[in-house]
Amino acid sequence: MTTMEKRSFSELLIEIKELVTEVSSLAQYSETQREILAEFEILVEKLVPILDGLMDNIIKFKDHPPVRKAVESLGSELKRAKALLKTPETKSFIKQVEDVVHDLGRSLGLVLLASLDVSTELKDKIGMLHKDLMNTRFDMSSFASTSYDSGVVSEIEVEEEIQEEKRVCFGIDEVSLQVKCGDDEQLKFALLELNELIGDERVSSEWISDEGVIPILFNRLSSSNSENRLCIVQLLRRLASDNADNKEKMADVGFLSAVVKSLVRDKEERKEAVGLLLDLSDLQSVRRRLGRIQGCIVMLVALLNGDDLVASHHAGKLLNALSSNTQNALHMAEAGYFKPLVQYLNEGSDMSKILMATALSRMELTDQSRASLGEDGAIEPLVRMFSIGKLEAKLSALSALQNLSNLTENVHRLISSGIVASLLQLLFSVTSVLMNLREPASVILAKIAESESILVNPDVAQQMLSLLNLTSPVIQNHLLQALNSIASHSRAGKVRRKMKEHGAIQLLLPFLMETNIKIRSSALNLLYTLSKDSPEELTDQLGETYIKTIINIISSSTFDSEKAAAVGILSHLPISDKKLTDMLKKANLVPIMVSILTSRSEVSKETTCWLEESITGLLIRFTNPSDKKLQLYSAEQGVIPLLVKLLSSGSPVTKCRAATSLAQLSQNSSSLSKSRKSRWSCVPPSADGFCEVHNGYCFVKSTFCLVKAGAVSPIIQILEGKEREADEAALSALATLLHDEMWENGSNCIAKMSGIPAIIKVLESGSIKAQEKALWILEKVFGAQEHRVNYGGSAQVVLIDLAQQGDSRLKSMTAKLLAQLELLQVQSSYF
Repeated sequence: MTTMEKRSFSELLIEIKELVTEVSSLAQYSETQREILAEFEILVEKLVPILDGLMDNIIKFKDHPPVRKAVESLGSELKRAKALLKTPETKSFIKQVEDVVHDLGRSLGLVLLASLDVSTELKDKIGMLHKDLMNTRFDMSSFASTSYDSGVVSEIEVEEEIQEEKRVCFGIDEVSLQVKCGDDEQLKFALLELNELIGDERVSSEWISDEGVIPILFNRLSSSNSENRLCIVQLLRRLASDNADNKEKMADVGFLSAVVKSLVRDKEERKEAVGLLLDLSDLQSVRRRLGRIQGCIVMLVALLNGDDLVASHHAGKLLNALSSNTQNALHMAEAGYFKPLVQYLNEGSDMSKILMATALSRMELTDQSRASLGEDGAIEPLVRMFSIGKLEAKLSALSALQNLSNLTENVHRLISSGIVASLLQLLFSVTSVLMNLREPASVILAKIAESESILVNPDVAQQMLSLLNLTSPVIQNHLLQALNSIASHSRAGKVRRKMKEHGAIQLLLPFLMETNIKIRSSALNLLYTLSKDSPEELTDQLGETYIKTIINIISSSTFDSEKAAAVGILSHLPISDKKLTDMLKKANLVPIMVSILTSRSEVSKETTCWLEESITGLLIRFTNPSDKKLQLYSAEQGVIPLLVKLLSSGSPVTKCRAATSLAQLSQNSSSLSKSRKSRWSCVPPSADGFCEVHNGYCFVKSTFCLVKAGAVSPIIQILEGKEREADEAALSALATLLHDEMWENGSNCIAKMSGIPAIIKVLESGSIKAQEKALWILEKVFGAQEHRVNYGGSAQVVLIDLAQQGDSRLKSMTAKLLAQLELLQVQSSYF
């Protein structure tokens, strides 16, 4: 690798500029042939502003190999000139100087060929100096008469011929022949020579036409190597820039197709190819044909989105030129470039707007494409088309908006556009010609309702409710989905209350009898959402008939989502309603729910989670500690093993509800366990049944014992986990092992299961209520000296921090515990 090749482009230009200075200086102070060298010095000095111009374009050229190679060639010729000027007394000195000048001209011609992207001013400078250098001829007669005799002159002429042969410069006819038929190496030099011939204006436009240069170049383009293809495209750009007739010749569809293929080749060729197509695009025939060449628009969009700034800029200008044709604009949209389509939506004729909207409605868009369309401004003109356009415009705009509304960001734009009122107005319309618009309108409303931003329209839910019985089943379903989305928003408490005040429950109940599964499911979902608030009122509104309908859905539906909603509704009804509990028990709901959870088919994770949460919520009713018979009934149906399993596999809400039911069951374990010395037992119970916590014989189905059910360990694991929602329920379950005289046995059990550190952890990050329960448990546990010794140290740091920075409601309990650990006087002001 030469020194020049190792340097950056800017360093290369600086080195060459220094060479210019050295060569100029040598020429200026030479004692030989001063007149000729003075002319040579002037020519060399003209390189300085050109090098400065290239330096100003450093960003364009630093990664452009053709320019670098051309500039390196210029440097090599200057070095040759420097060496020549240091030994001027050779026989052929003047001829050698002339050769150097011409070679400098050729190198400058290469720079011109490779620098098509520079300013016109710099191009003109390079072109003029290139001509001057190539046309320079020094008068050698004076040199011959003063320094040599005629024999020497003859020797010079003979040497000139040899040098000319060595340069292997083709004649014009041979250039044409080698461009047409030469191999890759011959073609390479022929293209360089052709470029010089054109640059020096040594060939005319007529010769280029007569020799068929343009068709020949296009023919060679498809079969040449990458280096020659680049030269061919650059040469074609030169021919196109100089002559309108040449452009017309290049407009042939076959020629254009050949250039389009270069759009997917290496970086430099792509850049020159898109530049050539842009140069040709001022011809209407070229614009028309380019749009029809397969893959052309897709490749241009790829270049537009690429990292080559020049190619991207040219591709953008070319796409803009091609977008005057609506079909081209549609092809661009299909390729992911939507600005021309959006421009037609904003500024096109009515028919072109409808064409664009219709196409948009049929496109399979990705979320990224939807986002681009939203950002490019497609929503606003489509909303205008829907609001003020004629029927066809309205339909195409709605269908397009339906496609775009699948993205949350576009939903926000739709709400901001004020379309909600227009959609509702359309749904209320009884004009027959507008009927076809109601379905897409209801789909868009359902999408919009998923965004909490819809709550800025306070009466929208009431208007939708009033439409429910006035529309077709398809629209009813979309409206029900929209209402459920609105009612489900975290800030929709006021909206839910108003919906119920306006008779939403009574309006929805008949839909539970629907044979249309989609409508029934959507109505169930909405009832589930509304049932979360004011459950006392709901029992009366449902009545026995609809409660039985809901039970029937649970037992017979083939959709787990329906079951989840139906069970969820029942779980929201007051637990204190014993009549309802009896009705549910008689309907065998407990074994049905156990069966659902133990034998359910593969469903989505979201539906499974909802189903588990709903069932564990309803099972709290059937594990009521005030009704031992009901608890026994539930245990016999296999509820306890199911609840224990859900402690490990369920969602935080499921775990909380499962732990709550187990805690309720465990409250009665002590009274139900049989004493070891029971005098009523004819056969001594098995030793396996003895429970060290309850100090008696325990069985899962009859005494609901947490220890025998294997529930203690998964309960402790809940406390060890990162999720905190189930802490309070888990601690309540553990607390049932510490009541009355069995506190010490329970403490030992918890310690044996490594539960004490988990309880201490709750003091650091749990809720106030969970911390309160944890303090109560630790007070019991630390009643045993052994546990104070083993765990008091780790607890004291947390307790001191809690005493100093915790909630004031916990200070008294914290202080008692610190006193128990002998870290605080009993008389402390914390009490």
